Amino acid sequence: MPHFETTDGTALAYEDYGTGAPVVFVAGWSLHSDMWEYQVPYFLDHGYRCVLLDRRGHGRSDRPTTGYDVDTRADDLAALLEKLDLTEATLVGHSGGGGEIVRYLARHGSDRVAGVALLAAALPMLRRTDDNPEGIPAEFCAATLAQLRIDRPKWFADRAQGYFATHLGNAVSQAIIDHEIRRCLVTAPHAALAVQQELFHTDHRADVAALPVPALIVHGTADQSIPLETTSRHTARLAPENTFKEYPTAGHGLYITHATQLNADLREFIER
Repeated sequence: MPHFETTDGTALAYEDYGTGAPVVFVAGWSLHSDMWEYQVPYFLDHGYRCVLLDRRGHGRSDRPTTGYDVDTRADDLAALLEKLDLTEATLVGHSGGGGEIVRYLARHGSDRVAGVALLAAALPMLRRTDDNPEGIPAEFCAATLAQLRIDRPKWFADRAQGYFATHLGNAVSQAIIDHEIRRCLVTAPHAALAVQQELFHTDHRADVAALPVPALIVHGTADQSIPLETTSRHTARLAPENTFKEYPTAGHGLYITHATQLNADLREFIER
């Protein structure tokens, strides 16, 4: 697996497959590029180039002490696009990856980007404030960080069924659930804590309102990880040019449970 070095000397792992129009996949919090195993073969079969990044502290990338703020993570994404000299790319981000994408556009512009897809994204702002009354209380974030410090594997295991919304009939084997938890646990503990805290506190409302390219916004109505009303419905009201799709039976793990529908929607968006 190739690596490239960022400006602060951190070596980041990436994958680059195929030819054609580039689709850049940015993983969600605590996940890495392998999460896209149900997307990459589909897009390769349809003639696309698939580029995937393991953010710092995640997957096969270095685990530095610092650099987990959203600006640095967005700059890491920029460094990858520049290294590969990608143009007319579609950036696809899940959960926390959505924040890195919109901050990338705010900091680096859209010269290399044709459009973005924000999947169950932690946007535009998670925490509750006076001007964001539907947000999540600060106490909830503090409790989450405390639980992750005490027993991170149990935290993921306790939320696995809800992550895939299996109570709505989504067919997900125990093997897939266990495998996805193992992927999450590859992430450096200090990186998981730092990025989780950043996701909660970062305000992306200005980034979303100024999006310079078309956006596809997809979210499951049964998402227990990133509440739909606080996030994607608000994002759809802010983003200048967007297509908003709600999946009625999807949870946060829609990239697995609803892969067929999601892949078709992504391809339609890219081609349009």
